[in-house]
Amino acid sequence: MAIKYVDRKLGRFIIVGIINTIVGCGVMFGLYNLFGCSYWVSSAANYVVGSILSYFLNKYYTFRHKGDMLGSAFRFVINIAVCYLLAYGIAKPLVLHFMPGSQRLQENVAMFVGMCLFTGFNYLGQRLFAFRNTEEAERRKESQHDQN
Repeated sequence: MAIKYVDRKLGRFIIVGIINTIVGCGVMFGLYNLFGCSYWVSSAANYVVGSILSYFLNKYYTFRHKGDMLGSAFRFVINIAVCYLLAYGIAKPLVLHFMPGSQRLQENVAMFVGMCLFTGFNYLGQRLFAFRNTEEAERRKESQHDQN
């Protein structure tokens, strides 16, 4: 079942992800290490900036979604929020539990782990929820209509 999600869309998602990672890491680690912002402020800023870029790249390039902008933007925001809270909410306690050391090192590692978790959650959320294939659904409706 999971194999059907390994296709060109995943490849395009990875390309967009590389772009977002470069931008987002610069924001997140820069705010945390250079400007002294907290773990939550730094990681949240990453996703605010990256998500704006990600929405447009994934809507038009990755998933080639032709649905309405307002609906997909709303679903995208919900997806990003849920993925962010899950990924970073899991990452920090997990790293703190398994990795002794300074708080600064632990939180840097937790931000990296959170990024990895977020990527997996986000791909599935965007593909299955935010930019679900409306064209395929329309073809099924037409096919059912033609059969009746």
